[in-house]
Amino acid sequence: MTALTKLTKTQFKLYLREPMAFFFTMVFPVMLLVLFGAIFSNDPNPFYNNMGYVDFATPALIVFVIVTVMLMSVPIKTASDRELGVLRRFRATPLRPRVYMASDVLMHYLITLVGALLLLVVGVLAFDLNLTENWVHVWLAFTLSALSFAALGYLIAAYAPTARVAQTVGMALFFPMMFLSGAAFPLEIMPEALQTISKFLPMTMAVELLQGVWFGESWSLYTRQTFTLIGMLAICAIVAARAFRWE
Repeated sequence: MTALTKLTKTQFKLYLREPMAFFFTMVFPVMLLVLFGAIFSNDPNPFYNNMGYVDFATPALIVFVIVTVMLMSVPIKTASDRELGVLRRFRATPLRPRVYMASDVLMHYLITLVGALLLLVVGVLAFDLNLTENWVHVWLAFTLSALSFAALGYLIAAYAPTARVAQTVGMALFFPMMFLSGAAFPLEIMPEALQTISKFLPMTMAVELLQGVWFGESWSLYTRQTFTLIGMLAICAIVAARAFRWE
């Protein structure tokens, strides 16, 4: 077993022992799915393009999981590890710094993937969710969205002096986007002015991208959503790498 595999496995176990992180990643999105699924059911509805609510909302809730992990867990954990001296100790070991960073990114990606799969299992068992047949493109959209928001999370961590500041900034970005992106509530029920604002949010781009490929659109690099997320990934990753501090 390589150092990367061992470290990723250890970090994964430590993450699952955090009750708040576990709740908001694994439990809260499922609660939203069950709550709104019970209210609106999954019967075909013209309001959702003749789809059931659960069919329509599931890809958006997957984005909810992505952004919860990458904007809440990534910056808080990274800033906390630096504040407590954990990063300094990692840097002092024979383990190369890039191995730690790779394991941290991989661990958060796997946590996000587990949360998304849990949503799908509950959707199928409780509401007869109609699964997509476009799995490869869904995975590509999922991975791009996860990496883009992970880069933003590490950018926050690079500049946040403490874990509390990282938490505040992450929440300030996450909660407005959660309500305005269509991840928690359909955009169609919002006033037109808010719908216009939502079109410029990166979380909206991720929701639109994942919903598009989920419902059969082909993956393309030449869409507004893909271009925006790739741009966010590149810019945030470069700036975060330059600004990142181990202590």
